[in-house]
Amino acid sequence: MENNKVCFVIHSLQAGGMERVMSELINYFSCTKKYEVHLILYGLKRDVFYKVHHGVIIHRPHFEFDNTKRILSTIKTIRFLRQKIKELNPISTLSFGERWNNLVLLSLLGTSIPVYVSDRAQPDKSLGTKDDFLRKNLYPKAKGIIAQTSKALEIFDKMYKHSNFKVIGNPIRHIDDSNLEKKNYILMVGRYIETKQQDKLICIFSKLNAPGWKLVLLGYDHLKQENQKKWEALAKELNVEESVIFTGKKSNVEDYYNKSKIFAFTSKSEGFPNVIGEAMSASLPVVAYDCVAGPSDLINNDENGFLIPMDDENLFVTKLQYLIENQNVREEFGKKGKNSIAQFELDYICKQFEDFIIFNQ
Repeated sequence: MENNKVCFVIHSLQAGGMERVMSELINYFSCTKKYEVHLILYGLKRDVFYKVHHGVIIHRPHFEFDNTKRILSTIKTIRFLRQKIKELNPISTLSFGERWNNLVLLSLLGTSIPVYVSDRAQPDKSLGTKDDFLRKNLYPKAKGIIAQTSKALEIFDKMYKHSNFKVIGNPIRHIDDSNLEKKNYILMVGRYIETKQQDKLICIFSKLNAPGWKLVLLGYDHLKQENQKKWEALAKELNVEESVIFTGKKSNVEDYYNKSKIFAFTSKSEGFPNVIGEAMSASLPVVAYDCVAGPSDLINNDENGFLIPMDDENLFVTKLQYLIENQNVREEFGKKGKNSIAQFELDYICKQFEDFIIFNQ
């Protein structure tokens, strides 16, 4: 029988943008019924937050990754990846996660198994001396490199000596219209980590003239940063604690998109901000910092949202205030945003991945 195995490799499928995209991809490949789809989860936490098609075969190491014995655990993980992927002998392997990609490429050195890698974070972000060195020397050995944005491609083209690049954006979930009543909500979706800068957004919100409006921060503490308590204290200090809502982790994110009137995004570091696309799919106008990379691939400034130069807090306040005061502009931006996001429709993006990692051998 012809080999039709495809292997997807990621450290976890916990709640997060990279993990959601991986779940969408494996479900697409499995639902086509053309492939035997294998998923390898090998990180510290191997539980699954997203729905996975019943046809996907999941593999996990038989040992836990012990952070107190990091070097030994890393060696055991490399050995596991090499043995498992060689045993599967897939026609193609796709790995997500810049630091994690190094492990996968290292584990398959000397084999003929084609490995495609995709960084999912800010493309020019340093990972530290060791990982930067590994990435520089291992990425050229990949069969292909997937960049999420045009800006990322520019950066990668200078960083890696490779001839097989492909820009593929993330699949954006279609947010169905609902009968939920719109409220005076300014929404941000993102884990409570320092690079997302929800604290900056709280400061911006405190400067608005917006009685009756609330800032909704949908997310949760992550990376052991425990920012929620600090940011709750900040909201209290700025006298907006009654108007800032910390939701915690939610599975019904769509309801929050549908209930809100504006989406704000203050992140300073992105690979591809899925939540901006989802907000636009829900017909929300977006105000976002123009960080590297991603917002500029989604937002056409002054047409379907506002791109704000990094750290220009005053302009961010001005544009948010403008949208609060102009319902017609909010609705116009929302309609244009929904139309423009069609290029990131799920099946179209997944087909691009399929064409690149399967038919580009």
